Amino acid sequence: MFAYQGRLNDRLTSTDAMLAVFSPKATVQRMLDVEAALARALAKGGVIPADAVAPIEAACDADRIDADALTAAAASAGNLAIPLVKQLTTRVAEQAPDAAKYVHWGATSQDIIDSGMVLQLRDALDLIDRGVDTLCDVLARQAAKYRDTPMIGRTWLQHALPITLGLKCAQWLDAFERHRTRLAQLRERSLALQFGGAAGTLASLGDAAQGVAQALAHTLELPLPTVPWHTQRDRIAEAAMVLGLLTGTLGKIARDVSLQMQTEVGELTEPSSSGKGGSSTMPHKRNPVGCAAALTAAARVPGLVATMLAAMVQEHERALGGWQAEWETLPDIARLCAGALASVTEIVDGIDVDTARLATNLDMTRGLILGEAVMLALGASIGRLRAHELVEHASHEAIRSGRTLRQVLGDNPDVTRALDEPRLDTLFDPANYSGQAQQFVDAVLERYRAARS
Repeated sequence: MFAYQGRLNDRLTSTDAMLAVFSPKATVQRMLDVEAALARALAKGGVIPADAVAPIEAACDADRIDADALTAAAASAGNLAIPLVKQLTTRVAEQAPDAAKYVHWGATSQDIIDSGMVLQLRDALDLIDRGVDTLCDVLARQAAKYRDTPMIGRTWLQHALPITLGLKCAQWLDAFERHRTRLAQLRERSLALQFGGAAGTLASLGDAAQGVAQALAHTLELPLPTVPWHTQRDRIAEAAMVLGLLTGTLGKIARDVSLQMQTEVGELTEPSSSGKGGSSTMPHKRNPVGCAAALTAAARVPGLVATMLAAMVQEHERALGGWQAEWETLPDIARLCAGALASVTEIVDGIDVDTARLATNLDMTRGLILGEAVMLALGASIGRLRAHELVEHASHEAIRSGRTLRQVLGDNPDVTRALDEPRLDTLFDPANYSGQAQQFVDAVLERYRAARS
């Protein structure tokens, strides 16, 4: 019998910490945390007797809930909260019959489910925030380390112009600095108490409604929104979108690294460890399994985000289907995002860089990638259009003859009259045509450091 009760592939695509945040037990416990906080708030507002709080709080323990009975009853009830409240009421009644009648007073099922989900989302964002901070630190270190390391830049999967590996890392870092800002703003808008009663009016609490709501928000350390948001799902949808954006950037990094790991390219390699990245049949293989995990997330999350957006169209004051579609979707997005984040952080932190292969690949086109540099230098003497025609013709000749572009141009008197041998040698050094790459790296690192000072 399997001791592990999660889905078989969970640990391939997530982390133990995030799986724990959205485990069945944690989901139930967070809902019970809301019920316990509700009892305290009701007592503070004078709605229920003060001596009812302790028995209710004591019963709000997920270990006291029959999980099999809960899930079986939820299928008929339509949500987890209804059978959970029944079990909770029974547990309270076993110790304090008079207190049992005050369980769940004034609330509706969605209040408990949504507020519990917000508590889980807060836990999830805590993990994501720490993970993003760690990844930014790693990216900054690698950007600085490889600031001046030349490599070929590629457009449309073809060799384009020289860049530096540090610039590539800095571009990744720049994106994640924006994600850090998005995550901070997301907390302000998405982490809010849900408490509105049956139709979002809190009519069941009469004049005590605002006091109870304020006390409940204070106890759970959640902001109290101006109005309940049962069918206004922008808060939850925005959380999905921000995590989706983050996952997309992680997928971008994984795609770049995996392409540079191809045997024919061989510039980068994921860090290796025992049992990681091997093949069941080919002992020589070193597969990009970390990239695969991140790319799996990047492939799945957009569809899940689309589900969250589609679920926003909800009927009147309480939803039929849309709200229910969120229950597993948002947790899956968070799980996948966390897994991709952990995988990419491990990859970037321990990446193996083959600088010799970077240099070899820079020279693969035998100087063709520096045609633009020569054209611009030559254009200063003979005009840009004429220079373009000359270098273009020389490029075709270099390809036809198998010679380097430097050799072909060096044999052309129209070129050598304008550019002497030392000048041509300088122009054909890739390190001299990386533009503002180093300055861009410095700018990103300056922003990164300023944000942490």
